[in-house]
Amino acid sequence: MKLYYDLHIHSCLSPCGEDEMTPNNIVNMSVLKGLDVIAVTDHNHYGNIAPICDLAEQMGLICIPGVEVQTREEVHVLCYFKTVKALEQFFKVLETYRVPIKNKSDYFGTQKFADREDNIIGEYELALIMSMDIALEALEELVRTHDGLMIPAHVNKTSHSIMANLGFLPPSLKSKTVEIFLGEEEMPICLEGYLKLYNSDAHTLKDISEACHVLQVKEKTIDAVFEKLRGEV
Repeated sequence: MKLYYDLHIHSCLSPCGEDEMTPNNIVNMSVLKGLDVIAVTDHNHYGNIAPICDLAEQMGLICIPGVEVQTREEVHVLCYFKTVKALEQFFKVLETYRVPIKNKSDYFGTQKFADREDNIIGEYELALIMSMDIALEALEELVRTHDGLMIPAHVNKTSHSIMANLGFLPPSLKSKTVEIFLGEEEMPICLEGYLKLYNSDAHTLKDISEACHVLQVKEKTIDAVFEKLRGEV
C-alpha cells in the first residue's frame, strides 16, 4: 500500500521552528495535507514528541518518534525509533554528549515545550543548535542498540550534510536510505542502491509536505515503514 509521508518536521522546540509549530497544529496540518505518516525531528531533543504522537494516533496518523542530531562532525542525521520509550532511552545516553552552552533565544531562537493542548509549559535552556560531542559512526551504533534507524539528512545541502562536511558517504555506515531536501537541487552524488526520502524539513506549517511523496509498504504500521527504510523489502 501507499503511504504519503513527511519524515522531517520541526516543532517549536527547535530554535529554527516557528511558534506556530505546536503539537495540534502539526498534526492537524499533516492530516489536512493528506499525509499518512510523519516524523517530528527536533534538533538534539525529543521533548515535544510524546504529545504529538498521542494526537497523531487519535487522528489515524502515524507519527514516528525521532530527533535530528548534529554530530561532532557537524553533520545532521535523522534518528528514528519505533516507540517513544525507545527514543527516551536513547536520549538518556545521547544527553551525556551534550556541550552545556546556554541558548541565546534572541539570537538562535526560542526552544519551547508544548503540551497536548498547545500550552507552552517551559523552555529548554541549553543551546540545541550546537553539535553533540559524538562521532557519526558512534551515533549510528548507539541508535542501533535501541532498535532505531539513522539516516543522513538533506545530503544535497551545502551545509550540515554528510556530503558537504565529509565529502562522501562512508562505506561503514549501515543506512540504506538518504534524505534529499526539497528546497535545493540534487547534488551530483552517486546514490545508486539508496532509497531516497524527499522531506520538507518544515519549520512552518505551510512548509509541511503535500501528499506527493510515497512509501510503498506492506501495511500502515511503523514496523512496515522501518522495513522499507532499512531496505528489508
